[in-house]
Amino acid sequence: MKNSNLIRDNIDNLTGLWKTVGTPFESYHKKENSEYCKIENSGWPNKLWFRTDISETDAENAIQIMQANSGLVLPYFDIHHSNSNEILEAKGLTVKTEQVAMALRLEQKFKYETNLHFKRVTNEQDAKIWADLYPEAFGYEISKEILIRNYNQVSFYLFSLENQPIGTCMLFQTGNNIGIHGVGVIPEMRRKGFAEAIMKFALNRSIDLKAEYALLQASAMGKDIYTRLGFADLFVIKNYIL
Repeated sequence: MKNSNLIRDNIDNLTGLWKTVGTPFESYHKKENSEYCKIENSGWPNKLWFRTDISETDAENAIQIMQANSGLVLPYFDIHHSNSNEILEAKGLTVKTEQVAMALRLEQKFKYETNLHFKRVTNEQDAKIWADLYPEAFGYEISKEILIRNYNQVSFYLFSLENQPIGTCMLFQTGNNIGIHGVGVIPEMRRKGFAEAIMKFALNRSIDLKAEYALLQASAMGKDIYTRLGFADLFVIKNYIL
């Protein structure tokens, strides 16, 4: 598959996830050139995004939406080779974080040994455990209500060590692709191989679900693991805030 298709699929999976989880809360909104999702009492997804390259007018409209919806983040997909992010920066937006969109063709299962126990979240009790754990790994909240309303559309997994929850993961399928999101381990359990074990579980599960490609957006912290597993870089995402 050409990189251009994988780029589109990566963006479609990511933004499709935001749209999916926001819809039950009536929090997904589509404008002429942009879309956004803002869920109250949750730190995620709360994104505003464009499907085409941005203009001066787009940037001004985005700023108005962001001013009216505190906490929105604008992910800029650096795929147009136009440096149009400079329009955002000229208007005062600043980069909060950067990620690298990546893809891996799924061909054979990964071998790994782990004493982690995994469970798919399907009830309110586990949703609360997952939602309480997530901020420890990522520093922002995903409310348990998001899990409760999206069990069937998104696979939320909880990972435990000796009955102690330590990690999270989300899988979201679009067509022949699976997006792997929210792979996190609490700080005191890092550098013990657990994040890589969770990734291998997620990749093997994706193969079980007949996916052709695994897609993700890597932070600086996780990128080395993904590269080691065979993921290839697609493009950079710059996340802008007011």
